[in-house]
Amino acid sequence: MLCELKVENLALIESLHLVFDQDEGSGLVVMTGETGAGKSIMLRAIHLLMGGRAQSDWIRNGAQQCVVEALFVVNAKHRDLLQALQESGLGDDSTVILKRVITSGGKSRLYVNGSLATVKMVSMLAANLLSIASQHDHQQLLQPALHLDFLDALGEHWEARGQVSHVFSQWQQKRDELTQLRQQERDKEQRRDFLQYQLEEIRQIGPVPGEDEELAAERKRLKNADTLIMLSQKSYRFLSSTLVDGMFEVRRDMEQMVQLDPEAEGLAAELTAYSYQAEDLVSQLRSYKDALVHNPSRLEQVNERINNLQHLKRKYGETLQTVLEYAASAEDELLLIDNMDKNMSELEAVVTALEEETLRQVAVLSDGRRLTAEQLTMSMAAELDSLAFNRSGFEVRFQEQELGMEMVRSNGWDRVEFFFSANPGEPARPLAKVASGGELSRLMLALKCLLARKDMVETVIFDEVDAGIGGEAAEAVARKIQELATHHQVFCVTHLPQIAARGSAHFRVAKQMEQGRTLSSFSLLTPEQRVDELARMLAGDSVSDQTRAWALELLAKGGQGVQGQKEKEQQEKENQCPR
Repeated sequence: MLCELKVENLALIESLHLVFDQDEGSGLVVMTGETGAGKSIMLRAIHLLMGGRAQSDWIRNGAQQCVVEALFVVNAKHRDLLQALQESGLGDDSTVILKRVITSGGKSRLYVNGSLATVKMVSMLAANLLSIASQHDHQQLLQPALHLDFLDALGEHWEARGQVSHVFSQWQQKRDELTQLRQQERDKEQRRDFLQYQLEEIRQIGPVPGEDEELAAERKRLKNADTLIMLSQKSYRFLSSTLVDGMFEVRRDMEQMVQLDPEAEGLAAELTAYSYQAEDLVSQLRSYKDALVHNPSRLEQVNERINNLQHLKRKYGETLQTVLEYAASAEDELLLIDNMDKNMSELEAVVTALEEETLRQVAVLSDGRRLTAEQLTMSMAAELDSLAFNRSGFEVRFQEQELGMEMVRSNGWDRVEFFFSANPGEPARPLAKVASGGELSRLMLALKCLLARKDMVETVIFDEVDAGIGGEAAEAVARKIQELATHHQVFCVTHLPQIAARGSAHFRVAKQMEQGRTLSSFSLLTPEQRVDELARMLAGDSVSDQTRAWALELLAKGGQGVQGQKEKEQQEKENQCPR
């Protein structure tokens, strides 16, 4: 249940701290006020805590950031939720604190029990903590595509629907693979010849990775062979005649120097080593010179090899390594073609098995939905009767069709639509064609009440779901919301005095001016103040003694009379006194 809500700098709210103390997590909290006073700002705050999209212009003018924080106490029956919190390191007790911070720069941060959290995590937690029904939700009833979702939620078929979606996806994947394989099978001989030709071409040339770079260097050397021979011979003649003979004399002179002066030994050793190194380099130059030949025939061979390798690279890849990888993939494809008949037979068996499993699961899901539809029809009859629909009719109709894989989708093969008749003797027709705004509001309320009994959430929020409702219907809606509040914590933003009179706690939202700024304030009303507020809701500015009497009557009818409220407050004070 929602125990506390703190809001700072959100729209017209500068600072707000609401504490909700409901016995055993149930009760009806009503919020009333003039249009535009700021009642829906609380819903905006809850929207932010549920991970909804934030806008920087929601921040109160002049403030740097907006902060929304809520404290929930989780019932022990929510074992999965408590376990998820513990496994995520977000808490190990029954308390959950959600916090959202939005800065004027557009940045937004979410926290769970003081730790940063993702939108996905917060949305999952919020969906298990509370449910919101707004005045626009009844428009969903005008969309037949969403009726199946209502039915699956009421019948708790989402797990089975997920299994159908999974096996159907597998069937689609394998079916597409089989279709592709059959297409390949029709073209396999042509493809086989083509791949074999390409492989033979690559194998005949037999490229080696890096070979093209080595050949390019060799071609350059062959093309410049005459120049290389001339330069190397010139250098060798100079070094062999002048340098080598000179190095021999240097070594001999160094030996005499060492004999005459031992301190010259280090220098002599270095010069001697250098002389030997110079002779080695001269020897290498001789070998390089002797290896150089003017070979037009070899140059022609190299050019031809390079042209062949370039041809392969143009057809199969930018590098020789890519060419070889293509050859390997061609070999794999040829092997697949050789085994195509066997693979096709195996894949056909898999597709058939998945098709049979899909049809089986879809049939089971459909049977469950039809049973839920029967139960929903009976349950809605009772709900609508309590909402001042006299002998109205509500039906769930399944579209008749030939059943088979061609009709299966990820959610099964059922196509359902809600039909309704508001008047006895009139045939049921699609909701979109017969229901008025007020009727849709009551129908949605009936469905929400049925869903609330299925949901694990303890907190339900209604945002002006009484739109278009008045008279006897308003009284029926008030009774229905109060009934829901006996086993759920219910918040209701309303303009109907019939609903407001049944609240166990009543907040009034009002706008006021402070230092030239408009502020919205939330005030918990005393029993006497509730009479004044209900009288205002009934008669506006024309409040009379008769109006106040009517307000008192509404409070008494809702079990929230002034005397009863005073006795309740006195009892709470006595319970809090030390014994």
